[in-house]
Amino acid sequence: MADSAKPAAPAEAAEVAAPSAASTEKQSEPLAPQSTDFTDSTDSTDSARQGLEATTEQKHIDHVLARTPGPALDDNETQEPMPPVAPQPAVGVESLPTEASQKASDAVPITNTSPSSVPTLGHSPSPAGPATGSSAWPETAADHPLTLFFEALDDLVHQSGHDDVYGVKLSRSNEFHTKLILQKFLRANANDLDKAKQQLLDTLKWRKDFDPTKAARETLDRSKFHGLGYIIEVDGVPESKNKTDVVTFNIYGAVKDNKATFGDLDAFLRWRVGLMERSIQKLNLSSATAPIPNFGEGPDPYQGFQVHDYLHVSFLRQDPLVKAATKKTIEVLGRYYPETLSRKFFVNVPVVMGWLFNATKLFIAKETVKKFTVLSYGNQLANELGQGIPTEYGGTQGPLNEVGEGMQLAA
Repeated sequence: MADSAKPAAPAEAAEVAAPSAASTEKQSEPLAPQSTDFTDSTDSTDSARQGLEATTEQKHIDHVLARTPGPALDDNETQEPMPPVAPQPAVGVESLPTEASQKASDAVPITNTSPSSVPTLGHSPSPAGPATGSSAWPETAADHPLTLFFEALDDLVHQSGHDDVYGVKLSRSNEFHTKLILQKFLRANANDLDKAKQQLLDTLKWRKDFDPTKAARETLDRSKFHGLGYIIEVDGVPESKNKTDVVTFNIYGAVKDNKATFGDLDAFLRWRVGLMERSIQKLNLSSATAPIPNFGEGPDPYQGFQVHDYLHVSFLRQDPLVKAATKKTIEVLGRYYPETLSRKFFVNVPVVMGWLFNATKLFIAKETVKKFTVLSYGNQLANELGQGIPTEYGGTQGPLNEVGEGMQLAA
């Protein structure tokens, strides 16, 4: 069943519009980046929030969806500055700010705030990676959580029957890169060793069963996933300490048929996880040379940006298939990809939705809100990520579908 009018926004998007609000607002002027409060927390606050976000994510989504039949936007309403809206497909997963979507990227705990505050992001294949660093991990005390975590590694690998995370083989002989991964799990759990061990064990078991590395190489059905996701590498992101940063774009308006894209949940997850895995591969964790700071002592430089584009997407309806895919994606990315997301940008969001997001912030953890920026127009993204992004987002590169890397699709 192809969507005839505007595609329904995913659960995360619904969150921005959670509180019922006036429905007749015109999109008469660009919405400034909705990043109030997005620029102050310390790294320790960021990490501490992460565990909380993970546990409260789904509650928040359910809370928002329960109170929202859909933002009261009128289909006949004129949104002047917006480009003409073609038949709009249904949105897919990970929409606007939800505690879940936050954790989903960083496990979904994450570290960072507004573009102008914390250094962000991961790197790329070239001299990517933090500007400085060494291949020796700083010494930690015998009772330090990382020391104890490293000592428990063999047992966790044995229990799970798997030893690979994000392309890094976990072993005591590969100390530096193994500790790099362990540090992400510790930071995601505010240095709670038991929780970090359990999350790593769960992740190892899941990776053994799901095989996300294979998902990243699979050839998928073009009719279901064409144009839905792209990855680019960007140099010179404002305030980033990395030479090159990784940005993943989720294009919800590209969905042509909800049932085709979201009806087979396993196929959708393999597409979404495959895209996530590809973006992490570009962080080059297996060849990283700079350690990740201890919890509370600085940002993690090995993270990526995500952009969720809602051009031609309707916020009026919540398709059950989209809702189910959103919930499962948040669950998977939130649990098995800790500390991999720095910030999320929601672009081409109707002005009224931006206002609703501001209202919804009252129901979202402050630490989570700091990770999100809502923009009314795509070309405003260049103010956040610099000029090295596609033209439709205000940059100087070619169109996203030409410069971006997507999943391999069957002809």
